[in-house]
Amino acid sequence: MKRILHTMLRVSDLDNSIKFYTEIMGMKLLRTLEQSEEDYTLVFLGYGAEINTAVLELTYNHGVTEYNMGNAYGHIAVSVENIVEESRCIKEKGGEFSLEVTPLNGSNELIAFVVDPDGYQIELIEHK
Repeated sequence: MKRILHTMLRVSDLDNSIKFYTEIMGMKLLRTLEQSEEDYTLVFLGYGAEINTAVLELTYNHGVTEYNMGNAYGHIAVSVENIVEESRCIKEKGGEFSLEVTPLNGSNELIAFVVDPDGYQIELIEHK
């Protein structure tokens, strides 16, 4: 059986990113893999166990504080039950939105976009 295991993002401040994804986005810290000899740290976060669902891998290259995101990256999508309530909670915790809750044209979905500390876009999707 094939399945997507994880999506990897390079981050400039590991502690700040872990705080964002756990405290603001509600993910759980699943595991950390320190690669001291290669000068990087991997952190895996998600809404469920890696065995059951795709997760997010944060890669921190020690000493790198900035990345050029380029124009190929799009977003990570997260399904939510109540997008208005989820957005309110994210804002209360300090999360910032690049797009407030809005209907997706031609669909029965509501969407919004949250920006993580490195500028990565996370799309929230509520299926009506």
